[in-house]
Amino acid sequence: MTDGKINGALLAAMSNPASPPEHRVIVRYKPDLAITSRPLLGSIRARHFSLLSASAMCVSSEQARLLAADPAVETIWPDLIVHTCLDVSVPHIRAPQVWAAGYAGENVPVAVIDTGIDPSHPDFAGRIAAMEDLTGEGPNDNHGHGTHVAGILAGSGSRYRGVAPRALLYIAKVLHGDGSGYMSEVIAGLEWAMQQHVKVVNLSLGGVGPCDGTDALSTACDAAIDAGLMVCVAAGNYGPTASSVGPPGCARRVLTVGASGNDDSIASFSARGPTADGRVKPDVLLPGVNIASCRAQGTTMGTPVDALYTRASGTSMATPHAAGLAAILLQAFPELSPAQLKQRLMTTAVKLGQDENAQGSGRADAVSAYQGTPSQPGPSPHPSPPGCLVGLASLLSRAHQR
Repeated sequence: MTDGKINGALLAAMSNPASPPEHRVIVRYKPDLAITSRPLLGSIRARHFSLLSASAMCVSSEQARLLAADPAVETIWPDLIVHTCLDVSVPHIRAPQVWAAGYAGENVPVAVIDTGIDPSHPDFAGRIAAMEDLTGEGPNDNHGHGTHVAGILAGSGSRYRGVAPRALLYIAKVLHGDGSGYMSEVIAGLEWAMQQHVKVVNLSLGGVGPCDGTDALSTACDAAIDAGLMVCVAAGNYGPTASSVGPPGCARRVLTVGASGNDDSIASFSARGPTADGRVKPDVLLPGVNIASCRAQGTTMGTPVDALYTRASGTSMATPHAAGLAAILLQAFPELSPAQLKQRLMTTAVKLGQDENAQGSGRADAVSAYQGTPSQPGPSPHPSPPGCLVGLASLLSRAHQR
């Protein structure tokens, strides 16, 4: 029987008379077996992934069944659409105190796999190491999301500064101008990031939950972690519904990030667990409400502050806080593995007293993660202008005054 190899959602689409004649799929092969359907594959345009031993292609229902009959084929997944995790903080994650100790992510290579970047933005000057376009639109950001995310992670502005303002940026454009793309494009971005020898990957994107972590993109993310990359993933914005974390946020080894507000409340839009197979998600929370960061030239995403900055909310905004924390920790402790980084960020998080499938381990904290000691809830910081990066600047100013 071949249907056991074909993902259930794909099988349903193949059985639906209203479905298009061809289906976007990702075919995974078993190791060390010859592919008997090579003549069929030779007639189909495909993108191959060494990370998964898989290929992305468009096939008819008949071709899908022929591929499934091949003993070398392990699984046929649908190549699902993913999109930015953008929903329409005065954070206190204490990154500036770790900067003061000499760790701002200097020269740590981080990848933002998103809608591209505006390379002309002054907050990235001299720190974009490489750019790759996997959409056919060119690597520049014609949406605004990727630039905003990169600014939260590694912007160097004096007014709105990112969590790791000295990190090196590697930009893979996998989402189109409308903010959407396919899992296969994101997997191609992961493979490119691995080839660049990055240490941290930010994925502020995802699909619709619930999911169990066995989809193509979640599987690829776990494989990337096994290869040594720290992968930070947005939980998604389908909260507060239970089991609303989408792929790849349901992957087992990634750090899945939900969004908190400026008072450590859980953002209503932040997706909740558990996963479809009963695991707790998200793993941590970080600020994701009304975050001010870099604006791509000519774009209107979010609520513009001025020509260079805009505000936006979503788990997309929370995730680069986590990636930035990972970068500064890797500068301080380069020997840490992805699993150790994840554990350190989770075990030192501020416990918020909420359901674990809403808060995970709590809100991550830079100083506690750097010191390796569990963080305790405390009073909110002194009021400062709304917006994550304004809050960081305010904290830095107070640290210098001490």
